[in-house]
Amino acid sequence: MSISSRVVRNRRTLLLVTLLVAAAILTACARQPAAASGDVPGFFSGLLHGFTMLFSLIGSIFFDWRIYAFPNSGWWYDLGYFFGASMFLGASGAGARRKPPETAKP
Repeated sequence: MSISSRVVRNRRTLLLVTLLVAAAILTACARQPAAASGDVPGFFSGLLHGFTMLFSLIGSIFFDWRIYAFPNSGWWYDLGYFFGASMFLGASGAGARRKPPETAKP
């Protein structure tokens, strides 16, 4: 490996680390406001919202809709949202894996 390729690789690594640190610093300042009422969306609402996220995204182009409930119950809502989106979008990857057709044995 030549010296110039090491320098380029080190610069890319430094840029990536700088961007990650900047993103972490900026997101650390964000906070969620307290819920106005005692009825905040929980796990099952997150599951439904995650499952319908694509339709909500399209609807948000035309109407004042959100694709994510705000404020919510926190970790449980996020977990439900993740599971709902995974079910709808097929994040398990099982559909992408295909078995080769079996050949007939004589």
